[in-house]
Amino acid sequence: MEFMVVCVVALVVAALTLFSGFGLGTLLMPAFALFFPLPVAVAATAVVHLANNLFKVLLVGRNADWKVVLRFAVPAAVAAIGGALLLEFMSDAAPVATYSLGDRTHEITPVKLVIAVLIVGFAILELMPKFEKTAFDPKYIPLGGLLSGFFGGLSGHQGALRTAFLIRSGLPKEAFIGTMVVSAVVVDIARLTVYGATFLGGSFAAVSQNGYSVGALIAAGTAAAFVGSFIGARLVKKVTMRAIQVLVGAMLLLLGIALGTGLV
Repeated sequence: MEFMVVCVVALVVAALTLFSGFGLGTLLMPAFALFFPLPVAVAATAVVHLANNLFKVLLVGRNADWKVVLRFAVPAAVAAIGGALLLEFMSDAAPVATYSLGDRTHEITPVKLVIAVLIVGFAILELMPKFEKTAFDPKYIPLGGLLSGFFGGLSGHQGALRTAFLIRSGLPKEAFIGTMVVSAVVVDIARLTVYGATFLGGSFAAVSQNGYSVGALIAAGTAAAFVGSFIGARLVKKVTMRAIQVLVGAMLLLLGIALGTGLV
């Protein structure tokens, strides 16, 4: 069951988000969270996200504007490290509340509450028609990198802010897409460095002892995401960006409620 859920989500979402700049990490993380602790789910998603972005760099990375990449990705990488360290710190915090539903006990932890608030916030933005055209002055590109990187390190949610800040950078479509992909890779490498040095290795080992193979799920999810990216390149002209935003927003809202109430 876990392989089917992760692979289907990775394939479908990668197909829809090849050119949107956001969505894969947003929707793949809850799929991993169904089977693993939340910090492990965030880290596992980052691995798939990085692998898929490296694949996309091969496709479109040559079009990146490296001046914009430096202005955006360098502060984003620094902030991603801070966000990842905060996630590691909060992952050991005691639950703020527990309750029973049927024969299961659910915990509401600080990290779940924080990420739930972030997810609901992003969901509201995605569902607001005004945010579809929201953009920022190019002078705020470094600030956009800081915000996008921090949320990327903390919860994996970075793409929507990255898109909003870069879309007004004056880049042509090809350079815009390439710049987003390269910037995403920089953030992924930064946060994975922290994940690997803190909870990632130990948590993966502990989860594997409980009968799940994190490595196998990551490999399967990565392969499915590659296939999805191929499909997305052929479907992008037939799917409207607004339809993708509404779908992502609705699923984010459901996930935020589920996390905030301790159901997942």
